[in-house]
Amino acid sequence: MFQQLILIGNLGSDAELRYTADGTPVASFSLAVNRKWTKEDGSHGEETTWFRVTVWRKTAESLTPYLKKGRQVMVIGRVAGRAYTAADGSPRASLDVTADTIKLMGGGPRSDEGHLAEPAVEEEVFF
Repeated sequence: MFQQLILIGNLGSDAELRYTADGTPVASFSLAVNRKWTKEDGSHGEETTWFRVTVWRKTAESLTPYLKKGRQVMVIGRVAGRAYTAADGSPRASLDVTADTIKLMGGGPRSDEGHLAEPAVEEEVFF
């Protein structure tokens, strides 16, 4: 059974584009997904969950220039948990997402002329 995860969040860092040994493009970035709610006592709660997102091939190459820190995106993909040990020896976990689709949302980074610097595609087009 195919399972997918849909996330809407903001990039915590600029996407990093690199190439595998066989020349396949791959980009990765951190994504912060915020959750806000009102508690029973009327106070507000908030939490942020971080995901490490990886995107491959042409999508990685074409979107990397627009995947800048703070940019809001929608990511559709598959998630996997990964355990690791931090530098201080404490156990940690990471939520890793392999993106099938990335949609640019909201305002993007500004060009030097002050207008939005966007890819040459319609905003509603899924990659």
